[in-house]
Amino acid sequence: MKAKFGRVWVAAGVCAALGLAVPSAMAAKAGTTKVLEKPEAKAHSRSAAAQPLPSDAIASVNGVAIPKTSLDAMVKASGQPDSPQLRELFKGQLIAQELIKQAALGQRYETRPEVRAALDAAKTVIVTRAYMTEHLDTQPVTDADVKAKYDAVVATLGESEYRASAIAVPDAVTAQTVLDQLKKGSDFAALARQYSQGPNAAQGGRLNWVSFKTPLTAGNTQNWPLPIAEALVKLPAGGVSSEPVQIGDQLWILRVDDKRDTQIPKFEESAPLLRKQLEQVAMEKATAKVIGDLLKNARVQQ
Repeated sequence: MKAKFGRVWVAAGVCAALGLAVPSAMAAKAGTTKVLEKPEAKAHSRSAAAQPLPSDAIASVNGVAIPKTSLDAMVKASGQPDSPQLRELFKGQLIAQELIKQAALGQRYETRPEVRAALDAAKTVIVTRAYMTEHLDTQPVTDADVKAKYDAVVATLGESEYRASAIAVPDAVTAQTVLDQLKKGSDFAALARQYSQGPNAAQGGRLNWVSFKTPLTAGNTQNWPLPIAEALVKLPAGGVSSEPVQIGDQLWILRVDDKRDTQIPKFEESAPLLRKQLEQVAMEKATAKVIGDLLKNARVQQ
């Protein structure tokens, strides 16, 4: 097979292989622009053409075949519609990658300390993943498990739900400064962006909707700290806490942005997310068991 790619096509592949943007003009010309080649390059092409490609290869670079399976995998991973143009572009990328790899290996880049460190790190990830894949005994999540989780969550919901915002500050002086400015009519969201060290500060301290079953009890507040839940249920819509709420090392100032009757999502809408959560829990339990079994026969010094 005669090599038909020119400098533009290979350059486009090199850019893509290195994660660089391919200029639109270059991409448009890739695979179609005819470029004059040096005489020695033509001689090399004729020499390479003397050896036919294997039936399962799409190209050969200095005698190294690039398998069609590699191209198929790139097309599938891209998520784009399969087309001759897309395959031609990806083939250019694979050729560019092989060219760079051969050049790097020819200059023994694999012996460089930083490259060795990266290879060791990649090897660790690969062998660890392979080991865990074979040894994880993850319990499957059944439809009954998902329904039970849904019922348990619904049982923790109260009659009302709240959409709140919070400003979390590190000391009483800052808390008083914020409260004073709020009393003067300053915008809560702007103060959150300026002072808050809590969640969603950049979004004005806006929190998600939450519902609490009353009377409130510890461990039954949707993983929210009990003092925050107690403050929220006492505030009307638009109300701001008159005193900061102590949460760990922080002081929280709360505002109830909105209040409504609890909106309970249908089971069918909640099931995918609940299943994913349960699968994550099952994976964590299985992982903990594998590690625990390994620790039994290990000597760990710290």
